[in-house]
Amino acid sequence: MGETILYKYLDADGGLKMIKNSNLQFTNATRFNDPFDCHPALIDFSHIPEDNQMLKNWGKEAAIDLEFNKYERLRDDAWICSLSKIHDSVLMWAYYGYQAGICIGLDKDKVNKCLSHVITHLYIGAQILEVQYKEKVERPDYFHKRMDYFNYVLSTKAKDWEHEKEVRILLMNPTFVQEGVPDYIKDEYVDVREFRKYPKISGDCFESLYLGIKMDEEKKAEVIEAARKLNPEIKIYQMRIDPEAFKLKEEIIKI
Repeated sequence: MGETILYKYLDADGGLKMIKNSNLQFTNATRFNDPFDCHPALIDFSHIPEDNQMLKNWGKEAAIDLEFNKYERLRDDAWICSLSKIHDSVLMWAYYGYQAGICIGLDKDKVNKCLSHVITHLYIGAQILEVQYKEKVERPDYFHKRMDYFNYVLSTKAKDWEHEKEVRILLMNPTFVQEGVPDYIKDEYVDVREFRKYPKISGDCFESLYLGIKMDEEKKAEVIEAARKLNPEIKIYQMRIDPEAFKLKEEIIKI
């Protein structure tokens, strides 16, 4: 993956909060909208070799359940920040704030350096995974094919999502970082997977800022002021409609 800059699409309020707090939001892998996303069912556990010790001790059904449950537990511990390789997707702009949101360009290497000291359940630091899009559920054979199955589960999505050009930053149950529960969760007892994680990153990680074509002028001024306070060197662009194509294009805002 050669991209140096990765992009985060947000509505205007969420983007302003991210800039002011200088952090990233990580969501648990079980809490995505796509029911196939990060699911262990993407792996085929059924072809157990006859000499497998679990098969001998527990029988086939129990052996399959043991392996499947192991990946379910790993998914429970996975927190993901979703980014994109592109900043000018018409669909992505429409998803976040109806063209009135923002897109933040993040320096991948600087972000990775900031996260390299985050303590997690399995290792210190983050992993960066480029999402692979598939026409069908391939379900690789767990017992007869050598591959990193956990990363496969976390980075495989349906072809329908290909327009997102997604890259994921993975933290395994990060500790000692700010946490928050979404506003729509009102229960007194909250499943820990509902929590979002907010590790801090440095201001120089924020390489660029793109403003939606329908963004409110007052909100725009507030976002620009916060962004330049965070990183005086940040490049700021206004998105425009390309009159000659069904595209968006950016126009730099000069100081």
